[in-house]
Amino acid sequence: MVEQRAVVFVIDDDPSMRLALEDLVSTVGLEVRAFASPQEFLQSKPPNAPGCLVLDVRLPGMSGLTFQKELAKEGLALPVIFITGHGDIPMSVRAMKAGAVEFLTKPFHDQDLLDAIHAAIERDRKRRREAVRLAELRERFATLTERERQIMTLVVIGRANKQIAAEFTLSEMTVKVHRGQVMRKMDARSLPELVRMADRLGEPIATS
Repeated sequence: MVEQRAVVFVIDDDPSMRLALEDLVSTVGLEVRAFASPQEFLQSKPPNAPGCLVLDVRLPGMSGLTFQKELAKEGLALPVIFITGHGDIPMSVRAMKAGAVEFLTKPFHDQDLLDAIHAAIERDRKRRREAVRLAELRERFATLTERERQIMTLVVIGRANKQIAAEFTLSEMTVKVHRGQVMRKMDARSLPELVRMADRLGEPIATS
């Protein structure tokens, strides 16, 4: 499957800086969209595509750091690269702790920004691929019957067929059949793989 073209979003209230960043990002063949404010960015309804956000720290109305928090609240997981002409160490630490990919102080080297952009886009592609895989895994899990979910829960914590049979007052053969169905429906080729799937699905995986 061909991955979607990445989009770099730029938010900076300085028109000349926006233009310079657009020109720079365009030179490496990436699509770029520039905005004067976070509000303008949100009103644009960003496309559902891999990408990143190049964000000025000091913006009128809402700082870049505040906007970073707002993005997280809204469930927009775009990786953020901060640029600033007035950066300091505490500010950069806060940004990085909140998940920023990079914090660059103006004037910065063009290549440093481009490297950060490529790293951020790769991070976002990886996140999106993982989200797709998790959605597929949840779809497979949804096909299990309640009994199969209960048995899967016990299988992944290491219970033997005999123990599971005793817990549910079933024959060992019935447990083996259910266990086989779980492996088939989850498309798990081994017990360790099924355990990893359960870890990714989170707890509790059984229904009450």
